[in-house]
Amino acid sequence: MLYGIATATTALLLAAVLSALFRAPALRLGLVDRRRVRPVPLLGGVAVVASTCLVAAAGGWTGAAPLGDGVGRLLAAGAGVAVLGLVADVWRLSNRILLVGTVVAAAFVVPYDETGLPAGLAAVAWIACVAAAFRGLDHADGLAGTVGVLTAFGAGACAAAEMMDDLAVLLSILAAALTGFLMHNWHPARIAFGACGSLFTGFVLAASAVLVRTGYDAGPTAAVLFGLTALASADAVLVVLSRRLAGRPLRRRGPDHLAHRLRRLGLTPPGATVLLGVAAFATVLVGVLVHTGWLAPTGALWAAGAVLAAALALLRVRVYGPRRPGGPPGTATHRHTTFGRHTTLGRPTGSHRDPRAARDTGVRRGRDTGAHRTAGTGFPAPSAAPTPTSNRSSTRMSPFEAYGGRGRAGDETPAKGRRAPGGTGALGAPRGPGADARGMRVPPASRGQAPAPPPQQSASSQLRESLRVRDG
Repeated sequence: MLYGIATATTALLLAAVLSALFRAPALRLGLVDRRRVRPVPLLGGVAVVASTCLVAAAGGWTGAAPLGDGVGRLLAAGAGVAVLGLVADVWRLSNRILLVGTVVAAAFVVPYDETGLPAGLAAVAWIACVAAAFRGLDHADGLAGTVGVLTAFGAGACAAAEMMDDLAVLLSILAAALTGFLMHNWHPARIAFGACGSLFTGFVLAASAVLVRTGYDAGPTAAVLFGLTALASADAVLVVLSRRLAGRPLRRRGPDHLAHRLRRLGLTPPGATVLLGVAAFATVLVGVLVHTGWLAPTGALWAAGAVLAAALALLRVRVYGPRRPGGPPGTATHRHTTFGRHTTLGRPTGSHRDPRAARDTGVRRGRDTGAHRTAGTGFPAPSAAPTPTSNRSSTRMSPFEAYGGRGRAGDETPAKGRRAPGGTGALGAPRGPGADARGMRVPPASRGQAPAPPPQQSASSQLRESLRVRDG
């Protein structure tokens, strides 16, 4: 008893210290979980695995709590799965490789001489699935650790009832290590499990449950195993079913887990974790009661029905966004859009137009809506032809304009290298069409008209001019 308390305390403190120490190296190496709102370091699982293995190995080495052959093999296989998960955290291994590695590790743990080959193969598949399901629980702060602690206590109680002291000690050490890890993983999480810790925890818990139930009938065994791992199994089934119904690939991640759906309903992150922890405690309690004989195996059916009803209810929560443009009918790009009172297929009709359409059709407000714009277009109406005038100065053009130059107002210097259209220039011949006697271009409206007569002078002005000429 005292040894169990000492080992649990040591594992708790060691996991808490290692979790705090591994956070800085993980950030420096870039080993972070980017699926969350903010990047979280991933070496928390290494702290849990190291604490569990070191404390359990120390107990076996000192002889205070020697590990049996089955438990030692279980711990070694779990450590191998943890190493595979650490490699996945660093180099992003495929899920198939992780699943195959977990299956191989589980094949060395199941006692085939007691279960038989068919039941042993089923146990191997179940262990691999539970380990993968626990990895899926690492999507929310504190969820995987909370469910792991409750499941470890339940499986440890079942092992203690079967007088499997070495397995009960191992599970108590794991529960204590997970508790120390939760000190840093509770919302807001400062460090995360990663594939290393989640696969190790799920593998050890599932394999321990199989070892505890070895030799029992299939019906009660299935009820106990379901009760101990109901929450992780429900989350995995919900995710698979949701992605299948939505037509998404199973390996494509998304916010479709239990905690994500509860967040959609308005719960806070700690509230969702606490609610799921209460559900996990209820199902684990059912499994322990069925194993100890306090509850009939049919009692697990009520728990299974409640879990199924909750999963179907959460399945109706929308977690996937609209599909990209060009998708099948029913997506956001093909839905009916309402403009005013009229409902059309994404296009306004009648007088209820989109205000942005005014910029495309040229219909503008203010002075631009006058008669000087052509109706129905955004272009100005063509101006009328210039009215002929008798003023000679109005028909003349500057040399700069005659050469077709363009420049600032008042600039009479012709552009360098420019020539007058239709001729060699204003000072030479031949003259092109539309030019006067000096080679100047004349506007089309003034061509063919007689030059205006000179302005008439009064008698006094004529006399003054003649006197000025006579006097020289």
